[in-house]
Amino acid sequence: MASASCLGLVVLVAMASAASAQLSSTFYDTSCPNALATIKAGVTAALNTETRMGASLVRLHFHDCFVDGCDGSVLLADTGSFIGEQGAAPNNNSIRGMNVIDNIKTQVEAVCKQTVSCADILAVAARDSVVALGGPTWTVLLGRRDSTTASKTNAENDLPPPTFDLQNLTTLFGNKQLSMTDMVALSGAHTIGQSQCRFFRDRIYNETNINTTFATSLRANCPQSGGDSSLAPLDTATPNAFDNSYYTNLMSQKGLLHSDQVLFNGGGADNTVMSFATSAATFNSAFTTAMINMGNIAPKTGTQGQIRLVCSKVNS
Repeated sequence: MASASCLGLVVLVAMASAASAQLSSTFYDTSCPNALATIKAGVTAALNTETRMGASLVRLHFHDCFVDGCDGSVLLADTGSFIGEQGAAPNNNSIRGMNVIDNIKTQVEAVCKQTVSCADILAVAARDSVVALGGPTWTVLLGRRDSTTASKTNAENDLPPPTFDLQNLTTLFGNKQLSMTDMVALSGAHTIGQSQCRFFRDRIYNETNINTTFATSLRANCPQSGGDSSLAPLDTATPNAFDNSYYTNLMSQKGLLHSDQVLFNGGGADNTVMSFATSAATFNSAFTTAMINMGNIAPKTGTQGQIRLVCSKVNS
């Protein structure tokens, strides 16, 4: 009987822990009712200055969540005590938008002192960016707290490089409890944004599962030697509109990155790509579900971590 009571207590404690780790769409309703409007205004201003920033903010949230969970760690600059994620190979001279998040954080701090985390700002800014570019909306769950450290090594281990094949991608996303459908849907964020020549050079010169005219058109701005930072849109059809043309491009062998085209190359993701290419509504539904799932990766909640005052550094 005593052991049964003990077991019951363990179960109750476990349930309480799980409950405390739950995010909530109403987390700031009382503590900072103007938080979401303030973030949206900051995103709108940034995209009015540079449309590409929308894609950069979505990517920043993705790169945050995949490394030690959605905890704002990607925003931390290196310190004497740790080497952060920004210098990791997938991020170095590539991720951008940290200044926009810093600006939004300053505005949020002005309305609610040390209440809204940088991790939550990233999650909301990603949603607002998608909506601003014509994509679907979703309810962002909130209540994440910010990390007090970051790891370059973890970023290099956990972020998918553009050279990955389907099996590598499936495994990596699966390690984050994301399904193949989630993976294909999240890849659809490549309907916006641009990539640097250094990430697609090998594909346009050496791969065969690529539309010849498409490859030729890219070579002019991406020579075999030099021009590493030259940009090309990830979706040449509608580069600044969040839609499902990314998947139509894949079916025409016009995926810019190797890791794009492997999603439609005779493998297990082909049917999902065809489904998304055929129906924008199907893609939008899968994308919003996948973004919520990704936003739920290992959040710090309760008394874990902290609410940073400045997103680029831990509170002193």
